[in-house]
Amino acid sequence: MRAINNKIVAVGLVISIFGAGCSSLTKTQKGAAIGAGAGGTIGAFIGHSAGNTALGAIIGGAVGGTAGAFIGHKMDKQAAELKQTVPGATVIRQGEGIIVKFDSGILFDSDRADLKPAAQSNLHNLSASLQNNPQTNITIIGHTDNTGTDEHNMDLSIRRAEAVRSFIVSNQVDGTRLTTQGKGKSEPIADNSTIAGRAQNRRVEIAIVANEQMKKQAVQSN
Repeated sequence: MRAINNKIVAVGLVISIFGAGCSSLTKTQKGAAIGAGAGGTIGAFIGHSAGNTALGAIIGGAVGGTAGAFIGHKMDKQAAELKQTVPGATVIRQGEGIIVKFDSGILFDSDRADLKPAAQSNLHNLSASLQNNPQTNITIIGHTDNTGTDEHNMDLSIRRAEAVRSFIVSNQVDGTRLTTQGKGKSEPIADNSTIAGRAQNRRVEIAIVANEQMKKQAVQSN
C-alpha cells in the first residue's frame, strides 16, 4: 500500500509541474522538481502514459532535487545555444532535458528518408552543439501522419530517425550516445483529419538528457 501511495504522490507531483501553475517556475526549477520523490520508473510510466516518447525519455531520466537544478542550468544554456544556431528546429526546454523538433518537410521530401541538402546545415549545427556538450545522451524519434499502412509508416519513421542519427555520427558525435526509435503514426500531436494537422504529425523529435557522468557531477556538486 505504501508503494502505491508513493506512486500517487509522484504522479501528482509531475502533473502539478506540467499543469496550469507551471508558468511561475523557471525551467531550472522544473528540473529540480521533476523526479523528486518519483524516480526514473514512475517518470517513465508517466511519459509512456502521456503518449509522448520524447517527454517520457526526459521524465524517466530525471534525478530531481538540487542535482536536477544543476542539470537544468546546463540544459538552459544548451537550449539557448540551439535556438540561436538551429533556426529550422523548434527547441523546447522541459524538465531536465531538451526536445528539438524538426517538421519532416524541413528534413525530407514526401515519403522519403533521404535528407534534403538544405537540412544538413541545421543538423550540422545541432551536431556541433552535441559535441560541445558531451555529457548527454540523445534519443532520435521518427513520426509520421496516418496516411498509408501501419507497416509503411513504421518503417518510414525508423528510416528517418536512422538517417538523422547517421548524419550526426558522421559529424563526429559519438554514436554510443545516440539511440533511435520509430513510432509511425502512433503519437500524433495534431488532428490527422486536416492537411495542417498531418503536416505537424510528420516530424522528427530529438530528446537530449543528462548521461550518468553529468548526473554524478550534479550529485557531487551539492
